[in-house]
Amino acid sequence: MRMHGEPAELYFRERKVKLRPLILILDVSGSMADYSRHLLQFAYSAKQAAAKVEVFCFGTRLTRITRALEHRRPDVALEQAARTVVDWDGGTRIGGSLDSFIRRWGRGGFCRGGIVVICSDGLDRGDPELLAGAMERLSRLSHRIVWLNPHKGSDANFRPSTLGMMVAEPHIDLLLSGHDLASLEQLAQMLPSLN
Repeated sequence: MRMHGEPAELYFRERKVKLRPLILILDVSGSMADYSRHLLQFAYSAKQAAAKVEVFCFGTRLTRITRALEHRRPDVALEQAARTVVDWDGGTRIGGSLDSFIRRWGRGGFCRGGIVVICSDGLDRGDPELLAGAMERLSRLSHRIVWLNPHKGSDANFRPSTLGMMVAEPHIDLLLSGHDLASLEQLAQMLPSLN
């Protein structure tokens, strides 16, 4: 009666796009010293742009810095994040850090169905079997794993030469470079299509 016999107009014709959670795991060890500040600035920008972003740093152990990056002023946020991470410019234990991420945050649904971006050169001093097991579990929990390796540069024929990268490669969905601002912008433009 309200429509006078005319078919009703459908207001919900398209499905809503729900963004997947984004988890950034940044290597801040000594071998990544040239890139860690830029990666931290990228993480700050991602945290300010989206609500479902979690940021972790690792060297020899994993540290969650999401709360430190919530400050409005970038310099203050980056300074708080740098103070939170106690093993800055130290050694690298990728396998142990990813394993602790999965045990403490991953199993509780932190990365379930999310996009995990690992920024590291793959120089691991830990046990390769631990890294392989952690990457396998992480690939089962997450929607996609993106690895940024600054040694890749703009080389399209890049093949990993470090043991950590060779162990992790079978579980990586997308291998990109993170060596400059343009490559980080490329990742930012690509993230919505990974949903």
